[in-house]
Amino acid sequence: MNSSKGDSKRLALFLIMQVLIIAFVIFYFNFIKPKNSLELYQSFSFAKDYEEAKQFMLEGYEDYLDEDDFHYINNLNTIAEQINQFTLFVYNDKTYVLMTSPGTHKLEVLNVEELPEEVRAYFLKMGKDMK
Repeated sequence: MNSSKGDSKRLALFLIMQVLIIAFVIFYFNFIKPKNSLELYQSFSFAKDYEEAKQFMLEGYEDYLDEDDFHYINNLNTIAEQINQFTLFVYNDKTYVLMTSPGTHKLEVLNVEELPEEVRAYFLKMGKDMK
């Protein structure tokens, strides 16, 4: 009988640990990492230092955050006038920019426009520079 009680306790402990791990993962992805432009702005604005802000960068892209730019964003004397969120749809011959709603649970499209060729070229170059 003691063996059965011990097995039950181990099973209960194992299940509790699994639930805690799953809860942590859900919490991490839903509350720690920014999900949209508004949350990203807040994360940069309230970061304690440059190293903390770099944690929000995708692995391998940390060097694209310039320390001077971080300090400007993080400075209490500089407050963003607007926080916009955009998505680019790139095709062979055209690029469309979609302005989406920052800070909402699901993306909602606010505006769609085809990019002029010079702006399209700028974003295409930016993407190539990062690879």
